[in-house]
Amino acid sequence: MKFQIGIDLGGTKTEIAVLNTHGEMVYRQRCPTPSNSYEAILDAMCGLVNAAVSQTGMARPLQIGIGMPGCLDVDSSLVRGSNTQVLNHQPLKKDLEHKLGCEVRLQNDANCLALSEAIDGAGAQGRVVFAAILGTGCGGGVVVDRQLLTGRHAIAGEWGHNPLPWPSVEELQIPPCWCGQTGCLETWLSGIAFAQDHARHTAHHLSAQDIVHAMRQGDEFATQSFQRYVNRLGRALAQVINLIDPDCIVLGGGMSNVQEIYPSIGEEISKYSFGVKATTPVRQAVYGDSSGVRGAAWLCD
Repeated sequence: MKFQIGIDLGGTKTEIAVLNTHGEMVYRQRCPTPSNSYEAILDAMCGLVNAAVSQTGMARPLQIGIGMPGCLDVDSSLVRGSNTQVLNHQPLKKDLEHKLGCEVRLQNDANCLALSEAIDGAGAQGRVVFAAILGTGCGGGVVVDRQLLTGRHAIAGEWGHNPLPWPSVEELQIPPCWCGQTGCLETWLSGIAFAQDHARHTAHHLSAQDIVHAMRQGDEFATQSFQRYVNRLGRALAQVINLIDPDCIVLGGGMSNVQEIYPSIGEEISKYSFGVKATTPVRQAVYGDSSGVRGAAWLCD
C-alpha cells in the first residue's frame, strides 16, 4: 500500500502524519517546535520522519509534504514571511532534502489546511474554498477545483497580512505587526490578539481560552471582547467574499473551536458584503488541528 507523509511545522508544535491511499491516518506524532533554533527545527523534523519509518515499517519516502508558516521565495528559494522568524532567509527545502534524501514539497500552513478541507473535509462540496487559520498567527489559503491557488509570488490567500477593513478611530491605534506593517488582521484575529484586545479594554491579562470561559459564565467585559472579535472577523471575511466569493469558508486554529462564532458570523459578514445578504457557509474544519498535517500529506503524488 502506498503511504503519504505530511509534516505540519507550527509555531509551538511540529506534527507528522502518515496517510494511506484512503486518506486514513495510520500514524501520528508531534513534538514541541524548537522555535529559537533553525538547526534544532531541522533535527526535530528529521527525527519525526525517522520515527515514523521505524514504527510503521514503511519504506523510506520518496516525497514528503510540509506545511509551514510563511513560504519559499520564488526567486531565491529561501523562506520568507514566517512568524517563526528563525526560518526566514533559510534554505529549508534544500536542507531538508539533503538530510532526508527525498523530495520535499513545501507550502504555507494555511494552504495545507485549505487543501485538506477542500478535498474531503468541510469544503468538499465546494468548487472554490477559502480557509483561514485563527491560531497563534492568522493566515488563509484558496483552493479551486481541489488545486491550490498559490499565485505569482506564492502569497495568494495571505489574508492575515491584509489590514482590518473599515477600522474605527480606536482600531487605528494598534501596535505594529511583526511583519513591519500596522493593522494586519493577525493583530486582531489571532488568539493572542484576542487576549491583547481584552487586556487593552479591561487591564486584565487573560488567555483567549479564559476569556471565552468568562463569557460563558456571563462576564460582561468578556462578552464585549468576544463581540468585538466576531465583528472584526465578519468584516475580514466579507472582504474575502467581495474579492473571490467562495462556495465555502472553513475556519481552523484554536479560535475556530469557539462554537459561539458560528451562529452570528453570517449576520456580521452580511453587514459588510457588497450589496447582498451573504449566504456563504462558514464551517469549522472537520479535521481540527490535524487539517494542516493532512493537507501537507496531500501535497505528495
